[in-house]
Amino acid sequence: MSIAFMYSGQGAQFKGMGQDILAHYPHLETFFEEASAVTSYDMKAICFEDDEKIHETQYTQPALITIEAMLTQVLHEAGIQADYSLGLSLGEYAALMDAGALSYATCLDLIRQRGKIMAEAVPSGLGKMVAVMNTPRETIEAACQEAREESGAYVAPANYNTSKQVVIGGYEEPVDLACEKLKARGSKKLIPLKVSGPFHTALMEPASADFKQALEAVDFDHMQYPVISNTTAQAHDMAHLKENLAKQMYRPVRWEDSIRYLLDQGVDCFIEIGPGKTLSSFMKQIDRSVACYRVGDLDNLQKTINELSGE
Repeated sequence: MSIAFMYSGQGAQFKGMGQDILAHYPHLETFFEEASAVTSYDMKAICFEDDEKIHETQYTQPALITIEAMLTQVLHEAGIQADYSLGLSLGEYAALMDAGALSYATCLDLIRQRGKIMAEAVPSGLGKMVAVMNTPRETIEAACQEAREESGAYVAPANYNTSKQVVIGGYEEPVDLACEKLKARGSKKLIPLKVSGPFHTALMEPASADFKQALEAVDFDHMQYPVISNTTAQAHDMAHLKENLAKQMYRPVRWEDSIRYLLDQGVDCFIEIGPGKTLSSFMKQIDRSVACYRVGDLDNLQKTINELSGE
């Protein structure tokens, strides 16, 4: 069996995420203690109590890293290790952390800076992201181009998640205009995302330049196994790691291409790590024949451990 860990990105978060895990595994309290010490945020309060901060990117990002690191630790304690990993946007950093490229503390500090930079890049309320379902890629790209030309403002595809779901992002007005054009072309399902900025679009390029300075200050260790880049849909190499992580902020996420790359490498078991079931649902759309498990709450965590350990 060849296993890939898949880490959730922004939009999956919710108040109370990880609370049942911590109640069952109290020794994991150290993950919250270290996260609070590194970021100066009360991480338990953000994850368990705060309806607003949990959806503000500067808090969402370190909160998700905390939960995903904690869940990964439980898998390791059960003897479950990855042969490959990848993560959706922010989740790519959890993947790099599991592969040994970053320590938990270093990752938290880097993500704290990333979240702050991204939050300041486009003021809240000006940007928007919408998932467009069951619409050909060419139709979506054409609608975005027309909306750009008519409004004089930016909108473009930001995530190529599956052939059935592409996320568009940009300024609110042209995003809404693109959505109107897509509805006129027959798109029936358009879902606004719970994110506070137009991530993976050209609007984030100035923020990427700022973040690159933070990346340059970090010494990445060699990865113990391959981690797949959102930007290239190939395994990261150390020579271009920082460059591709900086580009990841403003270039589209090539999720389906990344999964297909792993399938070509012989991966036959995927484990989604983090709240929600977004990545598992993507897997069903990409290839229903491979085994896919979820690790986000106590019930599915224990089910996954039992099935993979043969209990």
